[in-house]
Amino acid sequence: RSFAQSLLRFLGFVFWGAAVAQAFCGVLVIIMFKNYRYVFQECYFSLPGWLAIAVALILLPTGLLAISISIKSSRNQQGTLMYLLLLLLCLEVSSTVLVCVYSTRTASQLESTMGYLVYQYKGSYSQDPESRAVDEIQKKLQCCGVHNYADWLKATAVSQHFPAYVPESCCKEKYSHCRGDVGHQEQLSHEGCLKKLEDQLHFVVLCAFWCCTVLSILELLAGISNGILMRHQPFHDLQIL
Repeated sequence: RSFAQSLLRFLGFVFWGAAVAQAFCGVLVIIMFKNYRYVFQECYFSLPGWLAIAVALILLPTGLLAISISIKSSRNQQGTLMYLLLLLLCLEVSSTVLVCVYSTRTASQLESTMGYLVYQYKGSYSQDPESRAVDEIQKKLQCCGVHNYADWLKATAVSQHFPAYVPESCCKEKYSHCRGDVGHQEQLSHEGCLKKLEDQLHFVVLCAFWCCTVLSILELLAGISNGILMRHQPFHDLQIL
């Protein structure tokens, strides 16, 4: 029993730290969807992020309950803790499944979506939202085209107007006078946006998966510890049965 109390107290503090990690993963998913919403076709891609934030908020009182029970056992608190642990487990499984499903769909559509945006590009000074989204992606990720800058030269919509130029958003930050001239390749980002987007997506999926996996194991340990303490505190009111 003393070991179960010590473990539950330790897990209570761990849950507070895990809440920060869950919130971080949730914010990552939401920000990624917000920044690249024209690339990610799944309109519910940010839902796993909000679920992760909900988990983080529930983890705070769960950790407090775990610490409180380890000091002074209360039947009501022990039952509430069990319900919270079960709720957390359901939310984490749902969040992990959604992230995996949406990321798989998005990864298969990413190349075609990026290719479409490149071919529909209307120039560096266009007010078209999709063209501006392409410029923002290339600036943030320091990339150019789908696979490399040559994709811009193959794009019909661009090559008719700028036969030897790529968008200015392809320029490296340190070259302030760059205008996208292909003749000065040292001023351009050589890596394509597809790989960088896939890397970011892969990082977010791994972050969400491992956070939920580790946290689920810790919750099972907390449930077992709480169960041991409940076993040593029988329902006296029901002894007549």
